[in-house]
Amino acid sequence: QVQLVESGGGLVQAGGSLRLSCTASGNIFSINSMGWFRQAPGKQRELVALFTASGSTNYANSVKDRFTISGDNANHTVYLQMNSLKPEDTGVYYCWKWGTPHGYWGQGTQVTVSS
Repeated sequence: QVQLVESGGGLVQAGGSLRLSCTASGNIFSINSMGWFRQAPGKQRELVALFTASGSTNYANSVKDRFTISGDNANHTVYLQMNSLKPEDTGVYYCWKWGTPHGYWGQGTQVTVSS
């Protein structure tokens, strides 16, 4: 079992920045195959950024050049630095870690960007 705890969400004006953190505990060996998804009201959950199984990064086109995923393998923590935030970035941000059968999810942290 893996437990994921997120922090760092909040309310910010458009153009501002936020940094999300997610710390994993339990049966975890690395931060590979770990990252962030988000869900806006009335929309499906979508990928934001993640570390692949090989440790490379993958970003949604909508956040490239604005968001940066980073990690601390020793502490099993991943971060999401979000710059130049837009109102369309508003949603609940979920930390995710690969696992069978459906992966592991955090409880989510709300990010609200006002215009």
